[in-house]
Amino acid sequence: MNRDVIRSFRRKIQKEAVLGPFMKTGDPAFVEVAGYAGCDFAILDMEHGPESLQGMQNNIRAAQLTGMLPVVRVSSLSEVAISQALDIGAAGVQIPQITSAREAREAVRAARYFPEGERGVCRFVRAACYSATEPAAYFQEANQALVVIQLEGQQAMENLDEILDVEGVDIVFIGPYDLSQSLGIPGEITHPRVLDQMREIVSRAAEKGAIVGTFTDSIDMMKLWVDSGIRYLSYSVDVGIFKDACSGIRAQFDALYTEKCNRKHNG
Repeated sequence: MNRDVIRSFRRKIQKEAVLGPFMKTGDPAFVEVAGYAGCDFAILDMEHGPESLQGMQNNIRAAQLTGMLPVVRVSSLSEVAISQALDIGAAGVQIPQITSAREAREAVRAARYFPEGERGVCRFVRAACYSATEPAAYFQEANQALVVIQLEGQQAMENLDEILDVEGVDIVFIGPYDLSQSLGIPGEITHPRVLDQMREIVSRAAEKGAIVGTFTDSIDMMKLWVDSGIRYLSYSVDVGIFKDACSGIRAQFDALYTEKCNRKHNG
């Protein structure tokens, strides 16, 4: 189901940075628009978003319709949550709050079938075209789904080298907001201490050939991280992008209206 888009995504991220937003509204139209806008992936959020598993299927369909890679951020390191996201057709899973190599291995094991893991087996699911896909082909293809792990605190920093050595992890994602909280400065994601730790992760990951991702909602920070070597870049959130666009339009409208009133007053 996702074979071609996963292959294309893997080829691209080996050579250059890829871009995509977080999606929290649960509205497939926002996902579809992001795909038509040229985004490489969308992170469909089940950790902080309100969408149900049943509704998430339509978000995944919307991404697939446009050729964009659908990644589901599950609520936690849970075998059931990971398996369910992949069963409904996610091309990748993003697992929050990974703090150790053991947890990273658990994530890989839950996301992959034998011989790479022990994911619960069922082919009567959407990802296998409801059993229309030949079994051997499905299980082989399913093991190409991406595993993205999020490092978000000081415990992960202490175990960083061991985490980076775990086989089967495709992308290490730095969660800047949780990282800032773990440093006692919640929300200050541009604080020098936060930036220093993020740079350290990027540097140590590069030594091991690992691909790193992160989140930003600033063009200046996007440039910083792309220049630093981050290749899986999540830019903002659907609701934030929409809010900023509305605020910008409102500001332009107010400026035009003020200008009109001034002309009338001066005339």
